[in-house]
Parts: sequence; C-alpha cells; structure tokens
Amino acid sequence: MAATAAISCHLSSKSSPDSVSLSSASSLSRSGHAIRRFPSVFISSPAIRRISCQTVSSAPSSSVNGKAKAGPKDFLHIDDFDKDTILSILDRAKEVKAQIKSGDGTYLPFKGKTMAMIFAKPSMRTRVSFETGFHLLGGHAIYLGPDDIKMGKREETRDIARVLSCYNDIIMARVFAHQDILDLAKYASIPVINGLTDYNHPCQIMADALTIIEHTGQLEGKKVVYVGDGNNIVHSWLLLASVVPFHFVCASPKGYEPDVRTIKRALKAGVSKIEITNDPKEAVRGADVVYSDVWASMGQKEEAEYRRQVFLGFQVNEELMELAGPKAYFMHCLPAERGVEVTNGVIEAPNSIVFPQAENRMHAQNAIMLHVLGL
Repeated sequence: MAATAAISCHLSSKSSPDSVSLSSASSLSRSGHAIRRFPSVFISSPAIRRISCQTVSSAPSSSVNGKAKAGPKDFLHIDDFDKDTILSILDRAKEVKAQIKSGDGTYLPFKGKTMAMIFAKPSMRTRVSFETGFHLLGGHAIYLGPDDIKMGKREETRDIARVLSCYNDIIMARVFAHQDILDLAKYASIPVINGLTDYNHPCQIMADALTIIEHTGQLEGKKVVYVGDGNNIVHSWLLLASVVPFHFVCASPKGYEPDVRTIKRALKAGVSKIEITNDPKEAVRGADVVYSDVWASMGQKEEAEYRRQVFLGFQVNEELMELAGPKAYFMHCLPAERGVEVTNGVIEAPNSIVFPQAENRMHAQNAIMLHVLGL
C-alpha cells in the first residue's frame, strides 16, 4: 500500500501500573502468511493482558497484491471489497437461499459452467457446500484432492492456474500457504475463490455474517467475541471489521494472539471497535455472539496436548455463556472438539446457532460465486 496511517496502541495491565506504548507511521502491507510474532512489535512486560487501540487516520488501497481490482474478480480477502459490495453479496445469499428452500429448481445461473476445486487440505464442509451449491444452481464441480495435483511439487502453481483456466469457469482452492492462493489468482485468467489458507478463511466469515444477520437483524453495531487461538478465522473477522462496523473482541492466551500486522490493518481502516485481550471472562460480557474454534488446527495436531494446557480457562462453557448474557448466541466454524474448546452443553443449547451457520456456508458461497462470475 502506498498510503500510510499513524496508529497508536496502548497496552495496559490490570495487575501492574506499568504500560507500554508503541506507534507506527509506516506503510502496512498485505500479509502473505500467518506469522505469530513480529520483531517490529516490542512487548516485553509479562503482565500485559489487554490491548486497546485507536486509528488516527486511514486511506484505502486501490489495488490488491499488485492486481487492479478492475481485473478478474477474485475472492481472496474480505477487505478487497467495500461495505456495500459485501452487504450486497450477503443480501444475494439470502435471496438464493430462499429460492433453493422453495424447491424451485428453475434458477440455474451456473448451467454449462464448471468449477475446479483444489484441496491441498481435506474438508467435509468446504467440499460438500461448494459442490452441492454449484450443482443446485446448474453447474458441475470437479474435485482435485491432495494427490491429484500436488501443487508446487509435481507442477508449478502458475502452470496449474493457466491450465485450469483453459477448462473451467472458476477455481476454488483450500490450501496451506497463503502465497499459493495469491499465485493462483495472479496467473489464472478466471476468478479464484479462497476456500481457506493458513492466513484467512473469508468464505467462512461470510457465512458467519449471514447467520448473525438472520438471527439478530444486522451485523453492524453487534459485539462479536472470539475465544481461543488467534488463527485464520480471527484474521478474517478482523478483515471484515475493516469493512463493516461492529465491535470485535479476540480473547487469546499470551503468545497466541492474532497476527499483529492484520490487527494494524483493521485499525488503519478506522471502521470498527477492535479489542485484543487475554481475559475471556471480561471479553464476553455483553456479547451478542460468542465464537470458538479448535485450539489446534490442521497441521498443529502434534501441539494439541501442549495447547490444552496453555488454553486452560479459554473453554466456552456454561459459566462463560452466562457471563455473556441470556441473549448471546454461540457459534463455531466446526469441526468441534466437544469437551475441549467448547462443552457439549453449550454446542447443544437453544442459543447455539452452529448448524444454521454450517448450512450458510453453501448459501454464502453461492452468492460469492455469482458475484465473481458477474451473474
């Protein structure tokens, strides 16, 4: 980005009067990877428990990763689009969902079109929701599993992007390295949708936003509290908060907070109130939504036992939901480890909207595909 913004962050401790301040007037570049800690951020006090920040100024970017937005309309990061576009996609999702629910099978905008689905990471929800949704609207989806392509190993990503562009109308990819999705989008001549990377998960958060709107009336002004690892889900929530105004809080153990550059990127937009804290009980008070995810994601399973110790106190249980209040909904992107990051009682409670949330993956993604295809 060529634009700069002055950002001031005040970090304070409830257990100590000492505080640390940091400021930056440098450009904030798009993050290519989910990196936990950065040498440019100096936080040495072990007593720090909460970060609250304010944006002094901000300016929009006119391009994404060197590609003008007027080019192929990829869906890689939520903040590649403005508020009106995001809300329009969500409105379209509601319309198409109603059409499908009505049983009217005459709406077939994807008829005669094919989608290549690249899965470096296996998934139930991502595959079934994309494949079923594309089929219900008349299209044909082709599954390419980890052994079908071996992207970057058997064949270079730039070559795969060009070849698949010859045969298909759209590419969806669920990969590990974020750079892989950026390279696919760079070299493909057809739209590319980010089905998940280690850095972000924009389709999931679009489904989440749709679910919140359906159950509360709107996303704007709501308090969404995420409790757990500052992972790709959190990064996507932060990027949505760069576009749509709401109150987003992330409560994570020390050392497991979200990517600092992504926090700054969201703050630079100056759209939403954003808080990063190490206190889940304080975080959830007054929440409209309490959100959780597994503590050890795919590729981190060897850390699972260690993380269970680190994340003690960050389980979303009945006590935590009681602190949130009787109107708070519970959400989880699934799969869930019941009894670990969330109790069985919470996930099965009347205010749990986990399964409508899962269904909305299909409807949100249908609307995203309609948008990038210009239909």
